[in-house]
Amino acid sequence: MKMITGVAKKDTLEIGEIDGAAMDGCEVKVNGAIHAIRDMGEVAFIILRKRDGLMQCVWEEGVSDFSLKDIHEASTVEFTGIVRPDERAPHGYEIRILALRILSQPAAPMPLTISRKRLNTSLEAKLNYRPIALRNINERAKFKIQEGITRGFRDFLYSQGFTEIHTPKLGAKSAEGGANLFRLEYFHRPAILQQSPQFYKQMMVGVYDRVFETAPVFRAEKHNTKRHLNEYTSLDFEIGYIDSFEDIMAMETGFLQYTMGLLAREYADELEILGIRKLPRTDEIPQVRFDVAKDMVAKKYDRQFRNPFDLEPEEELLIGKLFKEEYGADFVFVTHYPSRKRPFYAMDDPEDPTYTLSFDLLMGGLEITTGGQRIHDYQMLLDKIAARGMETEGMEHYLSAFKHGMPPHGGLGIGLERLTMRLIGEDNVREATLFPRDLSRLEP
Repeated sequence: MKMITGVAKKDTLEIGEIDGAAMDGCEVKVNGAIHAIRDMGEVAFIILRKRDGLMQCVWEEGVSDFSLKDIHEASTVEFTGIVRPDERAPHGYEIRILALRILSQPAAPMPLTISRKRLNTSLEAKLNYRPIALRNINERAKFKIQEGITRGFRDFLYSQGFTEIHTPKLGAKSAEGGANLFRLEYFHRPAILQQSPQFYKQMMVGVYDRVFETAPVFRAEKHNTKRHLNEYTSLDFEIGYIDSFEDIMAMETGFLQYTMGLLAREYADELEILGIRKLPRTDEIPQVRFDVAKDMVAKKYDRQFRNPFDLEPEEELLIGKLFKEEYGADFVFVTHYPSRKRPFYAMDDPEDPTYTLSFDLLMGGLEITTGGQRIHDYQMLLDKIAARGMETEGMEHYLSAFKHGMPPHGGLGIGLERLTMRLIGEDNVREATLFPRDLSRLEP
């Protein structure tokens, strides 16, 4: 009987495991996918694509034991070769190839030229050939940055005593209400895809005090814009025993500060590939009331907007522009949104119940976060539900948590793709989504 006892031993090396100067002349094995072949005649440069970047290998006629005709772009191979320092090569060394072992061969030519720094094709083509397009170094870098954001969210919240939870995405009732729901049949009963984990987050505050989740949410909105998706990833947290909704904004500011530091330290290669020279400022994030922000924008840009209860996309852009120009701010918290535009569980401002103790975080004039303080008193929650003409049917389990005591609490949800989009300088959220789901796309 064969027993498996731990991590499998490997005899091939990764890019970061090779020290060009110290290993000069050493024989090594490396594997990867052939990213590009530059044939110079008696010499050819073969670029391997590996998990941690590109590696330059050199084929030499009469030295390497194979013909260039044996390999193609997208072949996966294992090379045996000699390490030679070379300052001109990526990472300061190259591998002079002695022997080849072919692991697999492509069955058809590549539909996209992925070896260029940037894909010279339309977004539609990139999405149609998504598994191939993502092999491009620039495209890969976007999603390594997205990994860093998610990693920063988890690491920071773990450091603050949060518990990670996993809530169901099938439900009988939505936390948000309204008509923007994907409805489906669940064993001959009606069900929906959850718009957010809101109810579950709040219930779990009564268990762990501080909880978070990174998971998909679903919005059946018939938008076809550069900022909307019908399925996106939400970074959610909920905090119990808060003194103010400003505690939630402070926690998000801490997450952003931690994450920008993490990206600078551990994702420098990806930032360089994407041409990101400077990360957004997070040392201090200004906050402004909703009504004040509207007034500031109207006066500065001589614009009047029709919706008194929400911010229109152009208003958000102008708020971002104003705070960048006057305060050098990349982010701004807009607080105290009108009660009629916030969900029933939002805590009204005791000084003026027409507003709520809630906020959005704008980055570069785009909403990336919605959050605020929640109603934690059972009777107050029932009164708000009744005042809105809503029914409690389907919310019995949610309400039972409050019936049996809940602490003051609040939380938020961050749109991962929107945050990534702004950070990497793209203007379409699909550029920051691995496999987008929108009005017209369910594949790949």
